[in-house]
Amino acid sequence: MGHSQAEKAQNRERILAEASRQVRRDGLESVSVGTLMKSVGLTHGGFYGHFENRSALLAEALERALLEGEANAKAQGSTSPRSLSAIARSYLSRAHRDARESGCAMAALVSDVARADISSREVMTGHIEGFIASVSEALDGDQERAIVAVSAMVGALALSRVVADPARSDAFLKTVRDHLKALDIGERGKPKDADAPDARGC
Repeated sequence: MGHSQAEKAQNRERILAEASRQVRRDGLESVSVGTLMKSVGLTHGGFYGHFENRSALLAEALERALLEGEANAKAQGSTSPRSLSAIARSYLSRAHRDARESGCAMAALVSDVARADISSREVMTGHIEGFIASVSEALDGDQERAIVAVSAMVGALALSRVVADPARSDAFLKTVRDHLKALDIGERGKPKDADAPDARGC
C-alpha cells in the first residue's frame, strides 16, 4: 500500500471512529457530515472520497458501535456457558444502565434505528438475532423464550434510562430480572452457573 493509500485508510478510520463515538453518545441523527469532518481535521468535500453518502457512514458507524458494546460485555464476562439469570443480572444492572457510551448500543439506539433507512436496520437486525441466539443457548435452544427474554431486557434497559426517578428506574431493572427467572431452565433446579461471573449478553 502506497503512502497515499495508507494515509487515506488512516483518515477513513479516524472518520469512522469519531462517527461511532458520536452515534453511541448522541444517536444516529446527531451526525452531521460537515461537523464530523471538521472534528477530525478534514474537509467536508473529502468525505465522499471515503463514503458513498451519509447513510453508508451511519450504517458502518452503527456496526462498529454495536460490536464495541458486545466486546465490552465479553471483556467483563465469562466465556463459560451462562444461564439466562446470569445474563439478566448483568444486562439489567445499574452499572450497565449508566454506561450509555460503553454499554449495549442496541438498547441505546433501537428507537433511532427504527426510524433509519434499511441499511442501518439490517445492521441492527443482525445483532438482535445474534443476541437471541446467545440467549437461546442458555435456554436449551428455545427460540420463543429467547425472543421474550431479549425483548424484555432491551426494553427494560431502554426504559430505565428514560425514567427520571432513580428508584423507579431501579424497579424496572429488578422487576424484569426477577420475572426472567421464570424462563430460566437453570433456575428450576440448581442454577447452571451459580458461581460464574456475570456477563452482559449484548
